[in-house]
Amino acid sequence: MDPVQFKILSMAHRLQWVHFEGEMVASIRYYEYKINLYMLGGFYVEVFFHHLRDRIEKVDILDYYSSRMKFYTDQIRLPKDISRSNV
Repeated sequence: MDPVQFKILSMAHRLQWVHFEGEMVASIRYYEYKINLYMLGGFYVEVFFHHLRDRIEKVDILDYYSSRMKFYTDQIRLPKDISRSNV
């Protein structure tokens, strides 16, 4: 699955791909949404859950220019010295 193929899927099929193939990376609160960020293959996908309406309203590829990026980068920490990690 690549981003172009993902974009043409229905929301239900996007959710299936994220659920079965994605790896959750982070979760943030953003206005009235709880947004879960997933890694799916080589790209990131956001799942927007509206807690007052109790439903998922959007499943889309992460926009790297979004103001939400700061919230994600505040949560995700890399080792202080990556060169010493056992990767």
